[in-house]
Amino acid sequence: MDELRRALDFCVCHQTILGYSTVSLLTAASEQIFSSVVFKCPCNSGNMLYGSTFLLMPAFILFLLGYMVNTRIWRLLTGSCPPENHCSCSPWGTCTQYCLVLAVVTARALVAPLTWIAVALLSASFYECAASGSSLMEDFVCKGKGQECRKLLVKIPCDEKLSKDITAEHLSLQAQSQLIGWLLIASIMTVALIAKCISRCDSPARYRQLKLLKTYSEKEQELFEIKAKEHATRLAEINTNYFFGVTDPVPFQTPSNEDWQNINSLYTFNSKDQYYSMLHEYVNTKRGKSNESGQGGQ
Repeated sequence: MDELRRALDFCVCHQTILGYSTVSLLTAASEQIFSSVVFKCPCNSGNMLYGSTFLLMPAFILFLLGYMVNTRIWRLLTGSCPPENHCSCSPWGTCTQYCLVLAVVTARALVAPLTWIAVALLSASFYECAASGSSLMEDFVCKGKGQECRKLLVKIPCDEKLSKDITAEHLSLQAQSQLIGWLLIASIMTVALIAKCISRCDSPARYRQLKLLKTYSEKEQELFEIKAKEHATRLAEINTNYFFGVTDPVPFQTPSNEDWQNINSLYTFNSKDQYYSMLHEYVNTKRGKSNESGQGGQ
C-alpha cells in the first residue's frame, strides 16, 4: 500500500510532465504506424507533395486538436465578445493577459505536432520522399550530372541502391532527415528551458508560494465543477417538480450574471493583494462589503 501511495503521489506531483510524455509517446507510436503501414511514396513527380503532406498535415491536425481539447482557451474565449460590446477589446492590460494566455496554450498545443515532425524526421521516410522530388535537391545533388540523375532521384525512396550511387558525394537523404530531426529536438529543448527560466524569474511568487498557487487552482477548479453540478441538479429538480405539479418552488439562490462576470475575468497573481484566483478575490471583496454594510447598520 505504501508503494502504491508513493506512486500515486508521484503521478499527482508530476502530472503535467507525465501528461506531455504520454502525448509524445502516443504521437511517436502513431507516426511509426503511419510510416510503416499507410505511407507509400509514389516515386514520381508527386514525391514532394506526397511526402510533405504526410510530414506536415498530421502535425497541423494535432495542433488544432491541441487547441480544441484545451479548456483554458474556451474559458478565455467564452463570452469575451458579446454582441453588445461589438468585440471591443477592453484595456490594454487585458489584451496583454489574453496574449500571454494564448502563448501558453499555443506552447502546450505544439507538443504533439513537434513530436510528430521530430519522430518523422528521425525515421526519414517522409523527408526522403519529399526531398527526392524537390527542385532544390535536384539542383544540389544533380548539378552537372545531366537529366538522367534528375529522373533517378525521384526513384530513391523505392530503391536503396540508387541513394548510394546518386548521393555518394553528399549526405544521403536519410542522413539529412535525421540531422534535421536532432537539430529540431535540441532547439525545442533549448527554447523550452529558456522560456521556463524566464517565466520563473518573472514570477511574483516564490517557489513554495507558486506550488501553493497551483495546488489551490487545481482544487478550486475541481470543487467548482462538483458544486456547479450539484447546483444545476438541484435547480433542475426544483423547476421540474414545479412544472409537473409535484411541489411548489422553494426559494433557491443562484449567482447573478454580474457575479459570473466578476469571476470570469482573467487574473494575474499580484504579490500585494495575494489573491489566488478571481473567485478568491470576489469572495474577499464581497465579504469586505458585507462587513462594511453591517458596521454601517450598527
